[in-house]
Amino acid sequence: MATFTALTTLTGRDAAYALGEAMERLEPEPTGVGVFEMEDGSGLWEVGAYFEALPDDTALAVLAVAMKAKPFVVSELPDTDWVAHVRRELAPVEAGRFFVYGSHDADKVPVDCEPLLIEAAMAFGTGHHGTTLGCLRALDRLANDGFVGRRVIDVGCGTAVLAMAAARIWPEMVLASDIDEVAVEVAQANVVANGLTDRVTCVEAAGFDHPVLAAAAPFDLVFANILKGPLIALAPDMASAMQPGGYAILSGILNEQADEVIAVYAQSGINLIHSQSIVDWTTLTLQKKT
Repeated sequence: MATFTALTTLTGRDAAYALGEAMERLEPEPTGVGVFEMEDGSGLWEVGAYFEALPDDTALAVLAVAMKAKPFVVSELPDTDWVAHVRRELAPVEAGRFFVYGSHDADKVPVDCEPLLIEAAMAFGTGHHGTTLGCLRALDRLANDGFVGRRVIDVGCGTAVLAMAAARIWPEMVLASDIDEVAVEVAQANVVANGLTDRVTCVEAAGFDHPVLAAAAPFDLVFANILKGPLIALAPDMASAMQPGGYAILSGILNEQADEVIAVYAQSGINLIHSQSIVDWTTLTLQKKT
């Protein structure tokens, strides 16, 4: 069966989500719609949909004009089992003591590691992206230095791989939050698959705005693997939610954006102690003033 995609870009989160919702009402109906902020610092958002029949070019053109988006690019995808393809391409990832793998690689899990099962279908947060890998390495480094997290939160958790990694090595309950309802469902499914339901609590929240998060603060370790814009906006709230001497591991930052993020967090009293770049991405480890 042929599959078609229709993609466009535009400026503004609200406009992007409005366009995504409008696309869900198209005929033929899309099988899925995605809205993503582009990670190149341009401020653009990408909106796309999958169709099992050729989408209506006229309807797409009308939507693009109405929402001030670029004209849609429609493409036909080859008949490919993408999950099987990803399984072939994505080998397990080792990040210090952590071993991130899919169930198809369960026979490769070493005996002396902290295993984290993330299925191949859940592409972001599998550990292969430089941001996730950098955060896992930063966590391993802190633990090797003797730090023990007692109040830990993973903000914008995605697959919850970082929250689960912390729960693997420390005895306290770890919180995982995301603004996206589907992401929270994915996170919860991963927590169950890893046998960590009594160690990781997943909530839907924007930043730190949730009663469960407020009750758990102040945190001694905060993960935030999101993007530069949200990270900068989150700095004052993160400073309020962290205890003095606590750590923050931040990523989703392009290498050329790192200095700006470091400067913004320094203004909130959270200062850089370590930085690592992996390909195009930088992971920062910072500490709040005591």
